[in-house]
Amino acid sequence: MSLLDAARKVRENAYVPYSRFKVGAAIRTPSGAVHVGCNVENAAYPEGTCAEAGAIAAMVAAGETEITEVCVIADSPTPVSPCGGCRQKLAEFAKKDVPVRLTTTDGAEWMTTVGDLLPGAFDSEQMERA
Repeated sequence: MSLLDAARKVRENAYVPYSRFKVGAAIRTPSGAVHVGCNVENAAYPEGTCAEAGAIAAMVAAGETEITEVCVIADSPTPVSPCGGCRQKLAEFAKKDVPVRLTTTDGAEWMTTVGDLLPGAFDSEQMERA
């Protein structure tokens, strides 16, 4: 299954009773494994979970900690970019040149990288004195 197909499939499982805005995310690791996540809302806004965060949690739960490719899909007029928190989460596990494919259910796409999504990311090197 392609990364896009995995993201498209998991998007259907999103729990979005408030916004009705389903998002699916799929990430690939160096092993070739694909981990997926969908957004999960909560009545105590904004305590929900983003699709990207869910995919990253699944990856870590499976014992992996490196992302080599990202795909995010939503039903919107233009591709939806990860929120600021998810950009930081992606930067924690992906090198700056990791490709990020943002797409809509209608097929519009925007290709970018983790580094372009979050220039100047805070990272572990900045904590070396700690």
